[in-house]
Amino acid sequence: MQYKSQAVAKPYFIAAIGLFIGQILFGVILGLQYVVGDFLFPEIPFNVARMVHTNLLIVWLLFGFMGAAYYMVPEETETELYSPKLAIILFWVFLVAGALTIIGYLSVPYATLAQMTGNDLLPTMGREFLEQPTITKVGIVIVALGLLFNISMTALKGRKTAIIMVMIIGLWGLAIFFLFAFYNPVNLVLDKYFWWWVVHLWVEGVWELILGSILAFVLIKMTGVDREIIEKWLYVIIAMALISGIIGTGHHYFWIGTPDYWQWWGSLFSAIEPIPFFMMVIFAFNMVNKRKRDHPNKAAMLWAIGTPVMAFLGAGVWGFMHTLAPVNYFTHGSQITAAHGHMAFYGAYVMVVLAIISYAMPILRGRAAANSKKSQVVEMWSFWLMTVSMVFITLFLTGAGILQVWLQRISEAPMSFMVVQDKIAIFYWMREVAGIIFLLGLILYVISFFVGGEEEASS
Repeated sequence: MQYKSQAVAKPYFIAAIGLFIGQILFGVILGLQYVVGDFLFPEIPFNVARMVHTNLLIVWLLFGFMGAAYYMVPEETETELYSPKLAIILFWVFLVAGALTIIGYLSVPYATLAQMTGNDLLPTMGREFLEQPTITKVGIVIVALGLLFNISMTALKGRKTAIIMVMIIGLWGLAIFFLFAFYNPVNLVLDKYFWWWVVHLWVEGVWELILGSILAFVLIKMTGVDREIIEKWLYVIIAMALISGIIGTGHHYFWIGTPDYWQWWGSLFSAIEPIPFFMMVIFAFNMVNKRKRDHPNKAAMLWAIGTPVMAFLGAGVWGFMHTLAPVNYFTHGSQITAAHGHMAFYGAYVMVVLAIISYAMPILRGRAAANSKKSQVVEMWSFWLMTVSMVFITLFLTGAGILQVWLQRISEAPMSFMVVQDKIAIFYWMREVAGIIFLLGLILYVISFFVGGEEEASS
């Protein structure tokens, strides 16, 4: 059954994809600046392009999560959203704040932006991934609190399912841990220690709850497997994710001046972190094998199945590759980190947001259950183009990282940073080509929603 208030998810999904395109465009610019250093300089310096690239990633994923919550909550609770009007108001607040922030990054020097936005009153700017002006951070908190109020009130008056409880806990965690973005101690070790309480405990903690709940929802709808079976899997997966993810924060504490015991705790628990992702792979394929219905939206099913596989490879395998302290001693801050980051974000979060959009948008646009067969063929092409190119981006960055570590840090005659960067430039060129193919895949994803043809019937 579709609920009228689910329609508020539509603008969130559209904004998410629009910002995703912006993120990838700046990624392509960055990739070219690696090998053509003065490309678009001084109009878009490297540090500004990187800031826009990473900030857009965070913002568009948040739009995706919020859209998913607004779509899932009415259906799971079997009641209309508490306040659709509030959801739309918060959408515009977040979109305008995000757009103005990006314009600020691109139009004035960062120090000027800090001065203009009152950073001296409550200094929060200047930290990687948390570069947003203080006023933008306040806006993010307001939007998050409004979202939590809206979905919590909806859940209180409706059915309480495990999926929606996990989603709400994940979103509350997202909001609570973001508050550490406002804590900016003068001591650099303290600063880095609590900085990871946002950056790590988001992506390797509470975001995994949101990921699990979205994936479980899509699989229930598309496979028809009993809710009880899927919910039991969900409980086990999120328990393992939290146990390993929270203490696994310690793998970021190896070299910042924290006590030695973090090398043991960080190594041990971050080595366990691939397990919940592997469980997610088994879970997804199990549910598909046990399916009681053959859902017509094959493209959404492809995204749903691809999510745990790529998440396990990116977050699990590539994460484990350099997470143990004795290995991380040599690889820390190298292109191996970039390789892990790209595939982990794509597999764990990008793909699950695309899965819920792929599942929900045809229904929100008045179709029975899926886009036309022609549309789905185009979308599946976009899946393979984006996924395969991301695999190659990861492999090229891994090759660059291994050579970088060897030439710069291990060999008998270590070379300087810039000399090594010149020697591994071929990997950056190949990464740039793969990035352009990824962008083409994303464009195909957008085009797929406008491809005509006979609609699929409901299963």
